[in-house]
Order: sequence, then C-alpha cells, then structure tokens
Amino acid sequence: MEKQEVPIWEKANLTIDEAAAYFGIGTNKLREITSNPDCEFVIRVGAKRLIKRKKFERYLEDVDTV
Repeated sequence: MEKQEVPIWEKANLTIDEAAAYFGIGTNKLREITSNPDCEFVIRVGAKRLIKRKKFERYLEDVDTV
C-alpha cells in the first residue's frame, strides 16, 4: 500500500523544516521562537518540535517582527 502524502497546507502540525518552507522563516529563527517552554504553538515529542500551524499563523498576525 502506498503512503499518501498530505499537502503541507492541510497539516495541523508541521515540523521545523515544513514550517520554515511554509512560512518563509529560517529554521534557526523558528528554533529560537519555539525555544520558550511556555510556547503555546509547539508540541514537543521527545527532542522533536512540531508547530501547530493555525496557532502559529495567529501568532504571526499578532507580532510586529519575527
């Protein structure tokens, strides 16, 4: 059975690399933004960080500069 790829704009959670490509933000900047333990748009799975796409979109709308 072939694994179906979900389009990035339909994914609820994105990896750092996917989020960098989707939002046009560098991976280092994303790691910096998501390093806060109280960050509301990050899910930590072990050492891996997943970014909640919709919450991060709202965050970007509310900040002046990234």
